[in-house]
Order: sequence, then structure tokens, then C-alpha cells
Amino acid sequence: MSGTIQVQNPRTGEADYQITALSDAEIEMECRKLRGAQSEWSAAPLVHRIDVMKRWADEITKNKEALTKALAVDTGRWRLAAEAPDNVAGAIRGWCEMAPEILQPDQGRSSFNPEIQFRQQYVAYPLLGVISPWNMPFLLSAIDAVPALIAGCAAIIKPSEVTPRFIEPVRETIAKVPELDAVLSYVTGDGETGAALIDHVDFLCFTGSVPTGRKVGMAAADQFIPAFLELGGKDPVIVTRDADIDRAVTAIIRGAVWATGQLCFSIERVYVDEAIHDVFVDRLVEKAEELELSYPDMRTKDIGPFIFGKQAAIVAGHIEDALAKGATLRTGGEVLTLGGGKWMRPTVLTGVTHDMKVMVDETFGPVMPVMSFSDVDDAVRLANDTRFGLSAAVIAGTREEAEVIGTQLNAGAVSVMDTTLTNAILRDAEKTAFNCSGLGGSRIGKTALLRFMRKKVIVTNNADPTDIKDLAEDVVPSRSF
Repeated sequence: MSGTIQVQNPRTGEADYQITALSDAEIEMECRKLRGAQSEWSAAPLVHRIDVMKRWADEITKNKEALTKALAVDTGRWRLAAEAPDNVAGAIRGWCEMAPEILQPDQGRSSFNPEIQFRQQYVAYPLLGVISPWNMPFLLSAIDAVPALIAGCAAIIKPSEVTPRFIEPVRETIAKVPELDAVLSYVTGDGETGAALIDHVDFLCFTGSVPTGRKVGMAAADQFIPAFLELGGKDPVIVTRDADIDRAVTAIIRGAVWATGQLCFSIERVYVDEAIHDVFVDRLVEKAEELELSYPDMRTKDIGPFIFGKQAAIVAGHIEDALAKGATLRTGGEVLTLGGGKWMRPTVLTGVTHDMKVMVDETFGPVMPVMSFSDVDDAVRLANDTRFGLSAAVIAGTREEAEVIGTQLNAGAVSVMDTTLTNAILRDAEKTAFNCSGLGGSRIGKTALLRFMRKKVIVTNNADPTDIKDLAEDVVPSRSF
């Protein structure tokens, strides 16, 4: 359904921007245009697509200032906004470097019959649809589209209506690369626009909450198209008795509070051995209270506003629920209104249990609920007592001890002796989410590119074909199989 959507500024609370939601007919028309150009894009040599993508990376770098300014208003943060163009351009160049080896098709001979040879062929899905979230708007709009484009897909991207200001400067970079402009489109709209998009694409990537992801997955299944869903997390960290407390506090503060805790892989549950619990909490509170809100100047201090004002109410609700059920607030916990925006200082809760929302539902805010455990088996049980399974962390007395514990955790990526390390190996390793934190292949590693390819095998018999009269019903054909 088309119409005008008002967009709020996270630092002022005012609606100072607007977008127009495309209608279903407009989405269909855009998809038809992209499909028309995709066949030529896919048929072109890989070196051509790589050259085009590198030129786009160069344009992103050239237009960094405009992109940063738009992203800063979208998110209310300067540092993360300034890093995003470099991160996207770097990802493009990285995939361009890796693609030739990844997309080298296998070939060989049958292990049953050496006269039978085969050659693997990769065929890109024609049109990828991306529905991306508001917390890291540029990076998460591109994270799936970049490898898909290199693979030979066309892509249509519908970012969140909460943070759409960056779309225009991104479009300017795409327009500077005509070959890419023909196969990549950013469109504006809300949830209805995203729902309409699903009806017109061949593959879908969605990043967002579990409830919305479930609806998206069902809609994709109804269209009989593959869907990759990167959903919510409730990431635990285990801190053992012999762990370096200062190391653990430093890692957990960063993992829980970076980007105001509005990352799917933020640390949201802290399990600490009862022998060091009190000392750990005291130091965690002390370090949390050293951090300052980046107000009024977004280029200074540590903690930005809630990007999506409604999220502040969800976080406050989790804290209120915990306090009502017996938790203790050690620091933070109050939603502040400054300049019209919603803010919260780093928050530490103790005395929490799994009967509280803050320990079982995704909080998505700068909140660190700390729970003690009696032994490592108890810690593993608590960490795995969740419907999520995106990532996790372990900080122990030794790396070897932490790795042993990490192998027992039901999560797609486990950071050892630190937290939130997944970004460091985006093109090096692979992971899939556990439980309801996601569905589909790995978003990192070589299959992050291969998932956009349908796999075809060309099989050739170099000998005479087997005659049916030579086959007994209970004998496997020696030539054909």
C-alpha cells in the first residue's frame, strides 16, 4: 500500500523526514526491470562483475561524507555511522578477492565408473529480495546483497522505514556505476512493502525479530522460494571461577553496551561463578558508571540514544518485570528523555532468574543481568536454557578451559576469552544459528556466497551406454551407476 511515512529523528524525537511507500504495482514493476537486466549481468564473466563491484566500492568511499551524515541522523550515532561506509566498501573488496576461488566449479570422474565424468555448474538465482533492519542500516542492507550480486543475482533491498535517510546517498553511489544500477535497487516502504516484495523475488534474506521472521518465512514458503532468516539473539556469556575479572568486565561491557546494546549479537545474559560473583558485579558497576551519554554532541562520549524510540519502552518493561520479581538494580535502569530522544545509561541487574523477561526475551538495550552459578555444568545448562541460539561467549582461567565449555553451548558462534568476535571472521569461517535465531545457510564464510547459486551438474558418459538387456533387476549397472 503506497503512502507517505513520517520518520522520527532519534536524538530529537521529531518527525523531520518522510518517505513514500511503494505500491505493490510499483514493486512488481521494479522487480520486472531488475529481472530484465539480470540475465546479461549473470552471463557476463565473473571478472566483469568484480570490476563493477569494485567501482561501486570506490564510489562509496568517495561519497563517505554524505553517507556518514545521513546514517548519523538515522541512528543518532557518529562513530558507527562513520565506520559503515568503510565496512561496506571493505566487504565488497573482500568478496571480490575471494569470489574467483569460491566460484571455481568442481569437475571430475565418477567413483563408480571412470568413464562417467561430471562438471559442476553454478546458476545464480535471478532476483534476491532483502528486507533489512534499523540498527545498522547500511551494513545490514548490503551484507547479503554484495555476495549475491557478485554471484550474478540482481537485488532489490527494502531497508527499515525507521532509518531510511541513508538510502538517497547510497542510490547516488549506485547511479555512478550504470551496470550495477541496472541490477540493484533500494526501495522505500514499511512492512506492507516488504510483504509485497516477497511475492516477486526468487530468494529472500531477512534480518529482524523472531516474530516478524516467522511471518516472513511462512510467506516465502507460500511462494516456494528459499529464505535466509537472521533473527534475534539472547546471547549468554559464562565467566568461570578462575577468570581474570578485569578482562571479563572489559569484554562484557563492550559486548553488552556497544551500539547501546542494539545488536543481535549483543551480550544479554551474564553467568558468573558464585565464588567471584560479588567482586565481579562491583567492578562491572564501577566500569558501567564510567561511561557517559553522547549528549548533546554525538561525536563525543560513549552511549547513543535508542534508534527506535519504541524500543526504550520494551527495555524499560523488561527491567520493571525483573524488579517486580525480586531483582536488584545496581546502576542505570531509567529511560531518560534528552533533547526529545530516548536514552539509557548502562544498566546492571542482579538477583535475576529465568522467570524474568530480561533473561528469556530479547531486550535489545544496554542491560546486563548477572546471575550466579555453582559449577560449570550449571552454567552450561543455564546458557542453553533459551529459545535463541545466535552466539555466545566464555571467559575462563585458560583458553583451553573456555574452549571446552564453548563446545557445549548451543549457538552459532562462540567467542572465547572475549565477546562478540564474529565480525572478525566474516569471510573466514561459517556458522548457522541454533533454535529460533535463524534459518538457512551461513551468512559468513564461503557458503555466504554459494547460497545464492543453484547447483547444476553436467554428466557425460565417454563410453557406450548400457543396454537395458544387460541389466539384471538385482544388479547395479556397472556403467551407469
